[in-house]
Amino acid sequence: MHLAPTFDDLRELLGEPRFLWTDPRPWTELETELGIRFPADYRRFADAYGAILINNQLTIFHPATVWYNLGQEIREEPELWEDIDEDRPPCTFGTGPGEVFPWAHSASSEKAYFRVPRDETDAWAVAVIERDEFVYTEYAMTFNAWMFAYLGDEDEDLAISAREFAPDGPFFSELPQPG
Repeated sequence: MHLAPTFDDLRELLGEPRFLWTDPRPWTELETELGIRFPADYRRFADAYGAILINNQLTIFHPATVWYNLGQEIREEPELWEDIDEDRPPCTFGTGPGEVFPWAHSASSEKAYFRVPRDETDAWAVAVIERDEFVYTEYAMTFNAWMFAYLGDEDEDLAISAREFAPDGPFFSELPQPG
């Protein structure tokens, strides 16, 4: 593996995508609404694979799907934390500088987030919150690097692990959509 995993590295581990979304409109509309630009590597992955379930564990969101919709997940996240005062993770939910918003959730009670860069010298980061204990872990990694570590089960100690869910190697299932 080279230093910076690419989409091709992820595809090699996961298999050929079938969603193959090409209309940028859902992304640009959501980016305009939220005042951000999503990480390009995440957009490319989500456009190729869509809303999918990886290893029967990790559900990825996309802005053009009815179910597992990225925009809906982002809008609803702050409300989920309104009534939690104790043991609240050390982060703010939203799309402003330094805030976090969801891009996936797991069957094992974790949720994956992006932390928005704090300023122009900062980079996107991936964060995971373990929902049962509200443990917040941030990874100074790109989406591709984090996903490669998850799929390849590299020596990274990730809060979401594929070991138990995909002992024979990574796989994905397309998630149903209405209509």
